[in-house]
Amino acid sequence: MNNTVSRRQFLGTTLRLGLGGAIVVSNQGLGEPRRLKAAVIGHTGRGDYGHGLEAIFQGLPGVELVAVSDPDAKGRAAVAARIGAPHAYEDYREMLERHKPDLVSLAMRHADQHHAIALAAIRSGAHVYCEKPFTTTLLEGDEVLQSAALRKRKIAVAHTMRMTGGVQALKAAVGRGLLGDVVELRAYGKQDARAGGEDMMVLGTHLFDLMRLFVGDPLSCSAEVLNQGRRITTHDARVVKDSVGRVAGDQISARFLFQNGVNASFTSAGKLRDTVGRWGLEIHGSRGAARINCDLEPSVFIRKPAAWSNLGRSDIWAPFEFPDSNSPASLKHNEKPVNDWLTAIERDHQPECSGLNGLWAVEMVMAVYQSALTGARVDFPLKDRRHPLA
Repeated sequence: MNNTVSRRQFLGTTLRLGLGGAIVVSNQGLGEPRRLKAAVIGHTGRGDYGHGLEAIFQGLPGVELVAVSDPDAKGRAAVAARIGAPHAYEDYREMLERHKPDLVSLAMRHADQHHAIALAAIRSGAHVYCEKPFTTTLLEGDEVLQSAALRKRKIAVAHTMRMTGGVQALKAAVGRGLLGDVVELRAYGKQDARAGGEDMMVLGTHLFDLMRLFVGDPLSCSAEVLNQGRRITTHDARVVKDSVGRVAGDQISARFLFQNGVNASFTSAGKLRDTVGRWGLEIHGSRGAARINCDLEPSVFIRKPAAWSNLGRSDIWAPFEFPDSNSPASLKHNEKPVNDWLTAIERDHQPECSGLNGLWAVEMVMAVYQSALTGARVDFPLKDRRHPLA
């Protein structure tokens, strides 16, 4: 069945809450179909609205945007006008109580707000589309996922790069043997003024999510995290502007072991910014390499190995050609993940950008800190679900 057609049929039907809170779809045509009610939660001046998450419901058939919540009066009015929300609230709890939305965009960038708001939205009956990083600790994420599973709610986390055309096409090509046997992954953070712990939590979570997309779940992690040249301690923990939980260090070198002997590394060090260039993920195989230069719409390149000679060697990164690769990139980078989320709600399965995938990215961050602080390798899944820097 075509996913797009199926989703539109789903959104155009009458829905009611059945036993256990599960969505039950009725196509009996009894009166006008009920539109799914959607709401947006953000916080102007503290996390604001991440990368278009306030606008994900615009233009969706069968979805009615009913309200926006934002504690900042000026920002609330501006966002409500921009997205066409008929109601605006200072307190998200009042909004959830009054409107009981079916769908919620948890749009603020500050992840320290995600846990409480996601729980409130799920408990009110909503499915949640959440800005990344998913939560600031594993304990928070575990509780949110457990609540969603109990109420049969679906969570999607905006690690949108895994669903872009180039990344999906590359994954399929790698599976067909484009690079031979995958041996190694090399991930590089943005390595700007946020180099180290902040870079890892804000942007590295995207890279960890892409690692798992290509080679599955990690088995173990070994890492060093330095702050001004010395190993970090819990006293180096700090909270940064984006409020993504405690972070530490200005230089990170982490290694992960995956199935089939695949090794992966994550590096974030400001001194390497000019050398590495764009932040992204390299996939090295026995017959070539691929590089994903990360962005809202990432670029993908392929490199075939060249032989060494007395003149050196010249390896050329060439654009990865795939169907529709020359088409203009859509500015609505949330479109595919949102459609997939809605299809997952309809068909009762986990979305591609699932809450579980979102929590795995956080777990890889926590493993880096656990290893760095203990000086030992740590195995997955992590038994200690507390924040290592707490």
